[in-house]
Amino acid sequence: MLSDKDLQQIAERGISEEQVHHQLEQIKTGFPFLKLEGAAAIGKGIMAPSAEEREKYDEAWEKYKESGKKIVKFVPASGAASRMFKNMFAFLNADYDQPQTDFEKTFFDHIREFAFREALCDQCKKNEGKNIRQLLAEGNYKAIVANMLEPKGLNYGNLPKGLLLFHNYEDGPRTPMEEHLVEAALYASSGGEANVHFTVSHDHLALFKEKVAEKAGKYAQKFGVKFNISFSEQKPNTDTIAANPDNTPFRNEDGSLLFRPGGHGALIQNLNEIDADIVFIKNIDNVVPDRLKGDTVTYKQLIAGVLVTLQEKAFEYLRLLDTGNYTHAQLEEIIRFLQRDLCCRKPDIKELEDAELVIYLRKKLNRPMRVCGVVKNVGEPGGGPFLTYNQDGTISLQILESTQIDKNNPDYVKMFTEGTHFNPVDLVCAIKDYKGNPFDLPKYVDPKTGFISSKSKNGKDLKALELPGLWNGAMSDWNTVFVEVPLSTFNPVKTVNDLLREQHQ
Repeated sequence: MLSDKDLQQIAERGISEEQVHHQLEQIKTGFPFLKLEGAAAIGKGIMAPSAEEREKYDEAWEKYKESGKKIVKFVPASGAASRMFKNMFAFLNADYDQPQTDFEKTFFDHIREFAFREALCDQCKKNEGKNIRQLLAEGNYKAIVANMLEPKGLNYGNLPKGLLLFHNYEDGPRTPMEEHLVEAALYASSGGEANVHFTVSHDHLALFKEKVAEKAGKYAQKFGVKFNISFSEQKPNTDTIAANPDNTPFRNEDGSLLFRPGGHGALIQNLNEIDADIVFIKNIDNVVPDRLKGDTVTYKQLIAGVLVTLQEKAFEYLRLLDTGNYTHAQLEEIIRFLQRDLCCRKPDIKELEDAELVIYLRKKLNRPMRVCGVVKNVGEPGGGPFLTYNQDGTISLQILESTQIDKNNPDYVKMFTEGTHFNPVDLVCAIKDYKGNPFDLPKYVDPKTGFISSKSKNGKDLKALELPGLWNGAMSDWNTVFVEVPLSTFNPVKTVNDLLREQHQ
């Protein structure tokens, strides 16, 4: 099935032949669904701290920031903006010239409100000899869209979301990349420094670096911090092979094998290379203007405070276990912490002898930890917080996507559709152990939690293998805690018209 030429292509990507055969087998057999105990809810896996508790967690975070530990803001930023403009690409290719759909009408009716309007107007004048107002007056709508999307204009159809103009300010519009720098200064800086890491695609790396070099100094001066900004690319050896609908390898027109990026789960490798004690993770497009950043900062600090408080307790218990000098009552206290605070239960724990119990407790305490903000479910697509059974028989908190749930099980479908909360990708992670050593994060991935998606290339259908998602299966064996955060902290931009929402104006 694989020729010598194929094997050479595979080797050049840093992938083994065995991996490719394994991936093709996974595409053929699919992945098992997860066994669920129930959807997480307030009091059942989701914390909703009182005002008094919030104050305590804020203090814990402020104290931690002064401890000399390294804090990094990690921003997955490689997503291309093409999907954001799907409707406008459709208009450009349509057999009509006037806006017909509600989406198209909304775009043109409110074109003055976009932060990129001035830059777009300049491109229109340069390429068409007319400004936006003149082109609208003569009904030349497509020229405006072409200047927005195509390389001759703003090239927004090919740029990453992180470099588009999202928000207007008196001193000029800002990109999401800039908003993340501001956020880092506000809640993730310590000792006068803020560390920010962007994962970007190879094609956009130079552009990102150029934009950062141009803008970082402005925000460093404004917030009185020194920015340390780094970048990484998704590694080619995390790409996965594509298959035809009959599960044979999909081939490009030149006969070569098609490899596709393995989804955001591949970024666990990038995260593993970050030297940090605490890492904030948040998607590139979930940003708001300064006037609305208050809630974001408040709740980021809250979940960070929860994380460092829980971590300190876990470290204390691990050091106690190291001494070998503990009572049965102390072991029971650790069990309660694991079950109540870290939401990790072992149904048959009473059957363990003390020696086995200590091994179990040490294993569960000494692993990466994350606290995830979750928001009330308002029908947005995305994963939800669940209590699930793990391969070792324990029950713990996980973030699940709909693809991981058996649609033929009515109880599970009900749990998913009636879940009270969903995951907006708002994580704070602790990635070093109690002795200060970094965890080897790929060891905590559940390889059985990938999924197969249907895609196409040049009009031909194909099956794509997605690796266990970064905040799903890639963090499956972490200690996970959920904290309710307000919906005001979740403002993603999925389509260009989302920028017209009040939260982005």
